Amino acid sequence: MVLMNYPVPFSQTLDVTNPSEKFLEIRGLVKAYRDPQGHDLVVLNDIDLTVGETEYVSIIGHSGCGKSTLLKLVAGLEQPTKGSLTLQGKPIRKPGAERMMVFQHYSLLPWLTVRENIQLAVDEVFKTHSLQERRQIVEAHIQLVHLEAAANKYPDQISGGMKQRVGIARALAIRPKLLLMDEPFGALDALTRRRLQEEVLAIWEGHRQAVIMITHDVDEAVYMSDKIILMSNGPKARIGEILTVDLPRPRPSRHDLRELQNYHDLRNHALDFLEKSYASGPIQTSKK
Repeated sequence: MVLMNYPVPFSQTLDVTNPSEKFLEIRGLVKAYRDPQGHDLVVLNDIDLTVGETEYVSIIGHSGCGKSTLLKLVAGLEQPTKGSLTLQGKPIRKPGAERMMVFQHYSLLPWLTVRENIQLAVDEVFKTHSLQERRQIVEAHIQLVHLEAAANKYPDQISGGMKQRVGIARALAIRPKLLLMDEPFGALDALTRRRLQEEVLAIWEGHRQAVIMITHDVDEAVYMSDKIILMSNGPKARIGEILTVDLPRPRPSRHDLRELQNYHDLRNHALDFLEKSYASGPIQTSKK
């Protein structure tokens, strides 16, 4: 599956064989909140991470380890207590169209149709383009996620999987440099979840970009990612380990993938880390 062509000034074609390792840089990141008693509660402590411009990265950890907080910091929805976040060398201080977020629970406007939900984002970002050009962008992305038959329906008239496709199409339509996804498949049934995982990977293969995805599903992380970030328990959560997913791209079928020893090694390593974290409570890890 490839992305349709239309007249939008996209960034230059990326060389996926040599991605920039310093596309997104997080250095010495600390995030603390003030509790009602006036004490600082440190959620994230000393986070160092780099993401390449075509890398698909998943973040896994137990509840309370600051995964969503980290994603909000990258999105510019929150500010760090200490440390820095930069995208292509520029500090991240506020939300921007180059970073688009897909939430677990769709975040669609119920009074707008599928087409209108996507159109709203496109109109906001591509204000200098003609109405015809903006409509062309919307229709291309409706086709990309196979929602032609549902384009004029409202969110309460379509399934959960279709709603999530709308959210993904809306995010991709504005051509973000970095796609942020907070458990995008978590609210879906198992069959829909697997199908949408495959569709998202097919879209990503057709036009690679940086992706950071939060998930609780180890199999999902291994299947989709180039790199898996394993978080220690909170509070004061840190990066416990970073796993490189050395599996073929495009991914083979799930059946063939399960025949690969690397797949089982990665899966078991991630599960062992999470089980040990759960058993031991808050853990101290070496800096990555």
